[in-house]
Amino acid sequence: MANVLDLRRRIRSVKNTRQITKAMKMVSAAKLRRAQERALQSRPFAQMLTNVLQSVVSRAELYNPETGLLQHPLLRETRPEKTVLIIIITGDRGLAGAFNTNVLKAPLRFTEYLADKNIDVVAIGRKGRDFLRRRFPVANPETEERAGRVQIVGEYVNILGNVEFETVEEIAEKIIKQYEREVVDGVYLVFNEFKSVIAQRVIVQRILPVQEIGRREVTQVEELSVEARERMGEAAKSAGISLQTPEESEIDREAVSFATAPVDYIYEQPPAELLNAILPRYVAIQIYASLLESVAAEHAARMTAMDSATNNANEVIDSLTLNLNRVRQAAITKEIIEIVSGAAAL
Repeated sequence: MANVLDLRRRIRSVKNTRQITKAMKMVSAAKLRRAQERALQSRPFAQMLTNVLQSVVSRAELYNPETGLLQHPLLRETRPEKTVLIIIITGDRGLAGAFNTNVLKAPLRFTEYLADKNIDVVAIGRKGRDFLRRRFPVANPETEERAGRVQIVGEYVNILGNVEFETVEEIAEKIIKQYEREVVDGVYLVFNEFKSVIAQRVIVQRILPVQEIGRREVTQVEELSVEARERMGEAAKSAGISLQTPEESEIDREAVSFATAPVDYIYEQPPAELLNAILPRYVAIQIYASLLESVAAEHAARMTAMDSATNNANEVIDSLTLNLNRVRQAAITKEIIEIVSGAAAL
């Protein structure tokens, strides 16, 4: 049995750890609020861009009257998928519970589902990059030979701390060029979809080719367990975070009505030029929104993990304090017995 001094040292050590986890929980809660606000602020632009594109598609000639082909290659009908590109979005840091693990389970299952196809992987986030490097080879950009059936073709780290749309546009441009050159036949996003603290899920979403504008084409879903949602709810309540999904704003409602307005617009530019300007940005905004949602989900997961760590520290401190009291009581009892025995011997 540990002595009093050892138990006091352990209690002091656990108390110091509890202070750190409690502080990290509050920091994650503050970052979660900012991440939610940023995701909400990006929605009006994304919604209006989607509605403009829907309006163009519904009113313009999608097929070239001379060639009979679609006006833009991103709208091309689905071709047989011989090679697919998967964009995996994880976090740059740990201490977020099972957040990164849950995200990385989805592409592993997805690669098993696509066992007869070549797979290129783009890793966004340090944790995903490190995990995938241990399992799959990195492609050599100087040669066209594949490093394996599953290979890593792109890595982006340290961009999640402050997600910039210009950086996302560069990523989207590279991916679009690969699709247009038919290097890949389909592009999928794997990320943690975030609507509120208790309403999130890991999804696999196809973004290329563009099939139905304005709707997420989800091919695989992994929901949070009931126990995980309850823990997140308790952590959010203790940090003062709302559990409700943000309501649709007046700007969002007005943007939705734009595409369905019974008005026939006249466009100066030809349909091919319009689609060439809007479609790449539409793909970029989908990746951008996914990054913002993933960042919010990561902060929510870290807040929950630190709340659980703080609660566990409290339980350890209570248990150690109880043991300390028992050891002290045993030592006092032993001293009393020795005194009484000495007095009796005299």
